[in-house]
Amino acid sequence: QVQLVESGGGLVQAGGSLKLSCVAPGRAFSANNRAWFRQAPGKVREFVAAIKFSGESFYGEAVKGRFTISRDNAKNTVYLQMNTLNPEDTAVYYCAAVSRTGNVTLSDYLYWGQGTQVTVSS
Repeated sequence: QVQLVESGGGLVQAGGSLKLSCVAPGRAFSANNRAWFRQAPGKVREFVAAIKFSGESFYGEAVKGRFTISRDNAKNTVYLQMNTLNPEDTAVYYCAAVSRTGNVTLSDYLYWGQGTQVTVSS
């Protein structure tokens, strides 16, 4: 079973920044789409950002202009740089790999990480 491993979460004050990482140990996803989703307590899982194997990126409306997704295929790693964080960004952030459909914003991915908590204080 392929396991993605997220890191970089934590507690930050509003207006601050965090950078999340997601690595796929022993598995290359360089030809596949990668994505980040998040889920806050009592809410449905929400699309955050995705990056295709071509490098084309997509963002959810709530994070557009503040978050940046990138990938390093040599390291099997995808990153999420999060700037100007606000309390509404508080959630567990999950990385995903290999979209089952052509729409990378949907949560229908084959592989998922366990999640990393991001908490933004006001």
